[in-house]
Amino acid sequence: MLGQDKTIGFIGLGNMGGPMTRNLLKAGFEVIGYDLQASLCEQAAATGLSIKSCVADVAAAADIIITMLPTGAHVVSVWADVAKSARPGALLIDCSTISVEAARASHKLAAEFGLQSLDAPVSGGVEGAMAGTLTFMVGGHQAARERAQAVLSAMGRRVVACGGDGAGQAAKICNNMLLGISMVGTSEAFALGKKLGLTHQALFDVLSTSSGQCYALTTHCPVPGPVPNSAANRAYKAGFASRLMLKDLELSQVAASSTQTATPLGKAARDIFLEMEARGDGEKDYSAVIQLIEAQ
Repeated sequence: MLGQDKTIGFIGLGNMGGPMTRNLLKAGFEVIGYDLQASLCEQAAATGLSIKSCVADVAAAADIIITMLPTGAHVVSVWADVAKSARPGALLIDCSTISVEAARASHKLAAEFGLQSLDAPVSGGVEGAMAGTLTFMVGGHQAARERAQAVLSAMGRRVVACGGDGAGQAAKICNNMLLGISMVGTSEAFALGKKLGLTHQALFDVLSTSSGQCYALTTHCPVPGPVPNSAANRAYKAGFASRLMLKDLELSQVAASSTQTATPLGKAARDIFLEMEARGDGEKDYSAVIQLIEAQ
């Protein structure tokens, strides 16, 4: 049973939003969408999505409106337009990765128009979006979380209640700071192991079954061979682009500064990915950081 909320509006049909809408369609929801890029709208329409001509048209026709957008400024701007056109009592869900402050500003916008709202960033990357195995980190009121459960479960494996407004973004920022640190550390271990004469496979077999085991290693291994689906086996074509990791690490440092929290490893990881961007490697997968480490 889908419940009363059968029509889902989805704004942002890119690498994440596109496959997420396909999983909603598979679950039996009616999905309408919009993206600024006409090519993405065409691709989505081919999967069964009903494409609208603007954000306001999506909002006016949907029970629940989901956004998946690049930055907090985009989210606040789009939510301002959505709130004006949304049906009374509609639920707005943002799945982007943005600052806690931008998330709270979005919640405030929704509340001013009597709308329910959630910040629900995701973990799992493009692979998780395609497979419907994302983890949603959810911030907002319990009633809104309960209402969103069926929709989020259609796109993900886990829906974690993190707390009030902005709590989902807080959890996502902490998670991705740790992921960035982990990838840098994993890459350093492989660079050192190579210099010491270890094969990538031998070191992977040790690390993946010992205390060094982590997601960056076992899912996104930065060297070719041990994990067949990792970007290292396809010339570091991005699953999760290093520019996006830089964006998330920048968010972590803004949050650390605003809360006076010491995050020396988070700062170091941010600086390393900033150097990747300066090298012109922003579109490569974040695991390509090993190339920078080896070059140094």
